[in-house]
Amino acid sequence: MRLNDKLLGALGDSVRTPFYYYDMALLGKTLDEINRHTAGWPATVHYALKANGNPRLLAEILRHGMGADLVSGGEMEAALEAGFKPEMMAFAGVGKTDEEINLGLKHDVGCFNVESVPELEVINHLAGAMGTTARVALRVNPDIDAHTHRYITTGTADNKFGIALESLEQVIKLALSLPHIHLRGLHFHIGSQITQMQPYAMLCDTVNGLLDHYEKKGITFELINLGGGLGIDYGDPDGHPMPDFEAFFGIFKHGLKLRPGQQVHFELGRSIVGQCGSLITRVTYVKENRNKRFVIVDAGMTDLIRPALYEAHHKVENLTSTAAETQTYDVVGPVCESSDVFAHDCLLPLTARGDVIAVRSAGAYGESMASHYNMRRLPGCIFSNA
Repeated sequence: MRLNDKLLGALGDSVRTPFYYYDMALLGKTLDEINRHTAGWPATVHYALKANGNPRLLAEILRHGMGADLVSGGEMEAALEAGFKPEMMAFAGVGKTDEEINLGLKHDVGCFNVESVPELEVINHLAGAMGTTARVALRVNPDIDAHTHRYITTGTADNKFGIALESLEQVIKLALSLPHIHLRGLHFHIGSQITQMQPYAMLCDTVNGLLDHYEKKGITFELINLGGGLGIDYGDPDGHPMPDFEAFFGIFKHGLKLRPGQQVHFELGRSIVGQCGSLITRVTYVKENRNKRFVIVDAGMTDLIRPALYEAHHKVENLTSTAAETQTYDVVGPVCESSDVFAHDCLLPLTARGDVIAVRSAGAYGESMASHYNMRRLPGCIFSNA
């Protein structure tokens, strides 16, 4: 990835770094690809706002017909402000507050993804007080290991999310008995940054077994929400600017035994916006000690926390150095934490103060997780269609 000449030319003193650079053309192509693979299939894709709630990105996602996957009242308000229709919203989250539930009921969101019996009972009570009925899907914990980082695995028995398989029948009976609950379907989400298709094939088997089981009992579901979690290639963003959507959707098209009239929902976030964003930062100092060379940049873990939080890998590029010689550096930020490191032992062309550095594949869980720690400013953003 090379920033276009116009943007590089604008990188003078008037442009403050760090900032997020968004390739809107790539975002559009990614959304087109998703629509191509879901066309003619009873599928709805809800964009997971937790990945990135930037209004300009939301406008483009909405323009391509996506719904919204929400995990907080604040995200619901952002989605409403962006123009998403409430009926195209799925409200998830293990700890919805009464205020957030009431907000969803007020706007009549398409579905609450319910994670526990207490939550189901609270939603029923609040809906009754409002004189309405809440549409819900029960989130099932299928006990499938997606083989991803322990912090972003969500579908095993040790995770806080969802209803255990052995408890599901009891909860379904309760949901069907509550006067202010309309049980629409079942919801699953097994993790994040999943790059192998086998866990999704296992999920299809689990869902098919459940549908068969409950159909024999006369219980049918109008929708099956399969979550998201599809990963991106952090190591080679230019070689793989978008995930293999054909393989991802193909697993479910061929492996899932949908009933007539049944809808399938997906909740994709990282796979939509991850590759279109890069964090752009300047080199403040190059420092050497006995064992290391450090490139110290003006971006830090406050701007992109993933490497510090998950030990996540992002490709780091020097956009302005023309040196043929290379050196190995640790690329670090200014925050007063030893974990404020973007890359260890990173091979870059000879790097000097003032060079412009790009931290790639930062469109997801970058800007959305930025903070004011150390009283730092939030990063800005620049968009390009070129």
